[in-house]
Amino acid sequence: MNDILWVENTMPKTEDKNLEIMALENVRKARAFHESFPQYTRTPLAKLERMATYLGIKELYVKDESYRFGLNAFKVLGGSFAMARYIAKQIGKDVSELPYRVLTSDALREEFGQATFFTATDGNHGRGVAWSANILKQKAVVFMPKGTTKTRFDNIERENATVTIENANYDECVRMAAEAAENTKNGVVVQDTAWDGYEEIPSWIMQGYGTMADEANGQMEAYGCECPTHVFVQAGVGSLAGAVQGYFANRYPENPPMVIVVEAQAADCLYRSAASHDGSIHIVDGDMETIMAGLACGEPNTISWDILRNHVKVFTSCPDWVAERGMKMLAAPFRGDPQVISGESGAVPFGLLACIMKMKRYRDLRDVLKLDENSRVLLFSTEGDTDPNRFKDIIWDM
Repeated sequence: MNDILWVENTMPKTEDKNLEIMALENVRKARAFHESFPQYTRTPLAKLERMATYLGIKELYVKDESYRFGLNAFKVLGGSFAMARYIAKQIGKDVSELPYRVLTSDALREEFGQATFFTATDGNHGRGVAWSANILKQKAVVFMPKGTTKTRFDNIERENATVTIENANYDECVRMAAEAAENTKNGVVVQDTAWDGYEEIPSWIMQGYGTMADEANGQMEAYGCECPTHVFVQAGVGSLAGAVQGYFANRYPENPPMVIVVEAQAADCLYRSAASHDGSIHIVDGDMETIMAGLACGEPNTISWDILRNHVKVFTSCPDWVAERGMKMLAAPFRGDPQVISGESGAVPFGLLACIMKMKRYRDLRDVLKLDENSRVLLFSTEGDTDPNRFKDIIWDM
């Protein structure tokens, strides 16, 4: 059984210029945009009181994104807001002037025309982009990496997108999407990663993810918890992690929660970059085989990486068995605690927390994180059973 790897963040800091991307005003605009959708409801924040007692912490909260817009994952928050901001920019308006009813109107379609939004995805992001393009009367083209399951492919095709599974890994699909957009009239890349020269749309996607963090913060306050002491957040390219870290750093500048980044070991580019201790980015290549399909990304988002290296406490690299443990425990909670149906990429932060608190060989990490009976921990279950057959096989041990 492969071990969990971890490293404390000792990297040199930068001027932190990208933290302002997640300024609270930007997050408020994103949340107001999402709230304008008729499909919008605030997703549940599960408070697991008995599980917290079992793990030896004070409070445990899990944000359950399986209820997001009927799409079983959080990713639509980023793609939809980025597309709205792109359209707003093209017609010279602020995104606050383009709520759902305006974006979907015939008048807007006549003013803006039609674009083709290109993206690469392991599943959830592409489905969110396809769904958004469909309801906004735009086009979507989605590239998926080899190993993609039929369920995830079908979910995207159902949203009237053009979708293909390529004989390539995720990062190679990103490059395919970018090239296709460049060679298409009114083609636009909507990708949840950033590279030199492609930063604006990824920053908008991160702001869209801020809706989830802002909801969770308000829900914790309603429970009487002013601020989490610890936030565990998963990372593929790091866009979500940077968004969550950026939100809480801006929300609680004087006393921010300790943030722990959680990656799939087969694609742990952020962990490897942090382990270098010099702030340089290290890329993971190859097939990156892991059950955590949404985290199988080997090239970090450059703007998110800047936020993470300045603020994150610990970076971790988790084998698949950690995600499996998290899925099983959340699916079969203590009597009285709510059940959370969490997919492979959604459950790995909880699996890591459980291992840290209950396995002796991770006592050093528990001590570094100061996890104890006073800790108030927030986790994000970013997806439900997006691949129901695999979910069943893991939970039922088939």
